Amino acid sequence: MNLYNLYGLKMTHQEIANYRLASQKIFKMTQQTPQEIVRHLGAMQAQDYAMAKWAIGSRCDASEKSIEEAINSGEIIRTHILRPTWHFVAAEDIRWMLALSAPQVKKFTASAAKKYGFDDKKLDQTNSSIEKLLAGNNHLTRDEIMQELDIKKTSSQDFLSAVIMMNAELDGLVCNGRMKGKQITYALLDERVLKSEMKLTTEEALAKLAKRYFESHGPATLLDFSWWSGFSIAIIKSVINLIESELDSIEINNQKYWFRLDVIDIDNFHESVHFLPAFDEILISYKTREASILLEHQPKAFTNNGIFKPVILENGKVIGTWKRTIKKDHMKVETQFFTVTDEAKKSIVFEEIKHFENYLETKVIIE
Repeated sequence: MNLYNLYGLKMTHQEIANYRLASQKIFKMTQQTPQEIVRHLGAMQAQDYAMAKWAIGSRCDASEKSIEEAINSGEIIRTHILRPTWHFVAAEDIRWMLALSAPQVKKFTASAAKKYGFDDKKLDQTNSSIEKLLAGNNHLTRDEIMQELDIKKTSSQDFLSAVIMMNAELDGLVCNGRMKGKQITYALLDERVLKSEMKLTTEEALAKLAKRYFESHGPATLLDFSWWSGFSIAIIKSVINLIESELDSIEINNQKYWFRLDVIDIDNFHESVHFLPAFDEILISYKTREASILLEHQPKAFTNNGIFKPVILENGKVIGTWKRTIKKDHMKVETQFFTVTDEAKKSIVFEEIKHFENYLETKVIIE
């Protein structure tokens, strides 16, 4: 049992923020591979492809090129899972995680497809056509696939094409293929990832997902896990008992927070600054985010319709945002702090950008 439970101490929001830095592999540089980082976190939101790669890179000593190689080789899979959005998932986790979450996400795709006259039968027929197109490691872009399916590229039909490909992903037929220049392609999942003999019941898979989440994102509540996983609180409550003995917990304001048993000692924390990408797990993976960002600053970091900006963290707290612009021979980074920041503090903050510079393998200039 941890010291908080043993002596009846209370955990503060600052301590929660510190623990999350450690559990999410942000606090200290790790020698883990990109695939190991993704596996540790379970699934990493990845609709912004460039930023999602930096989400991995900010947690390990890997360049953007090496992370892209892991994605192109199929060690890391980018697909729709958990919720109706893109995620990175380790290849070894894709099948059990897909089997668990696909039925709930398919409710969204089925509803959207029906608006275009695509029922289950027509979606299955379309899947068969897609399978023939991609067979033999033939990696194609969405536009190339739609052209072969004779689905015109219009604003309304573009949404239909997204639904068709998402349905094929959720059925375990396709996943991301190798990048074609800057274009994302699709490939057959069976040609990218070996089939697994492991069969889990829904209860076993949900318990495994929950344990993975709380160990990699904790301290976090059941409501946080519900938001991240897409499963209802009622379903989650029925499963948490299965892993209760494998986790630690503490109550704050009548809310129970769960985290890994061997969480790092709070005394080991030191001053730290981190430049994190848009849609990073440090914010997006929690339903409530007061531990990491003050309420009055939240509209500056993310919008009500779910757009998350790249953020600057100081000791686990969001203190500003940043954006990057690609130039011919360097990367320009512009920062915006929430409060007035003295130049001495700014220079310390800007020292952390060196990690981003190493990741990009190009010069970064801050303006």
